[in-house]
Amino acid sequence: MDEKLRSYLEKFNVSYKTHHHKPVFTVKESDAIIKGEIPGRHTKNLFLEDEKGNFYLVCMDAYKRLDIKSLRKRLNAGKLQFASAQKLKQELDVTPGSVSIFCMINASKTKLVLDSQLWNADVLSFHANINTESLELDHKNLERFYNSISMDKEITEL
Repeated sequence: MDEKLRSYLEKFNVSYKTHHHKPVFTVKESDAIIKGEIPGRHTKNLFLEDEKGNFYLVCMDAYKRLDIKSLRKRLNAGKLQFASAQKLKQELDVTPGSVSIFCMINASKTKLVLDSQLWNADVLSFHANINTESLELDHKNLERFYNSISMDKEITEL
């Protein structure tokens, strides 16, 4: 974890447990390497943009499929697609495979869309903005982090 994230979590009293693991880029790789070793609900995090240039970070259960058309309507967004690696680096300061809710500390114009299934979880994990570490946190600490984010955000059923 980089020092910026560590300092941010400390500033907002967000407690977590760090899990170190081999690099994972996809949910499938995560299943093969770390499933069962890290407790709680595992997540996937999708960095999307619409045709109007708006960015969205969608955080959801690792095994759930995203209905992009439904999300587009809910957000009143243009056609949604994955943002390029270049835009990901520029906006969230991470590379593909390292995207997580914690990238929101770097965002300047990204809306966070958090699935209510994650919000209601007792324990969950996200990458630490690097794909060799995952942070395990309980609901109370997820709520602290979520409330610390100044960017536009919403909790919704995906």
